[in-house]
Amino acid sequence: EVQLVESGGASVQAGGSLRLSCVSSATISYTSCMGWFRQAPGKEREGVANILPRDGTAYYSDAVKGRFTISLDNAKNTLYLRMNSLDPEDTGMYYCAQSYSGDYCYALIAGEFVYWGQGTQVNVSA
Repeated sequence: EVQLVESGGASVQAGGSLRLSCVSSATISYTSCMGWFRQAPGKEREGVANILPRDGTAYYSDAVKGRFTISLDNAKNTLYLRMNSLDPEDTGMYYCAQSYSGDYCYALIAGEFVYWGQGTQVNVSA
């Protein structure tokens, strides 16, 4: 059973930056997809950014493209999300996730992911 543990969430002002980390208990499979999702109160969970471990190809939602950067350190089994120019709309619980397959990594669909962390809270004030 893979365990994912997120960290790095905090309260920041609009325009600020944060870096989230997610450590996996197992070696990250090259055939999988790793991703970040978020959920704001009263809203559905949405895909933020995904990455293919096999070649580093990254995918972003339109809401974060140009502001967020996803990266992966395979040697440390750690996934990162660098978030710049934060906006109050970015507030929410951020989850790290892993799928078995990378086939639908581009789609940022939560249902494709089988392993989930407990989440780390990001609060952005105006």
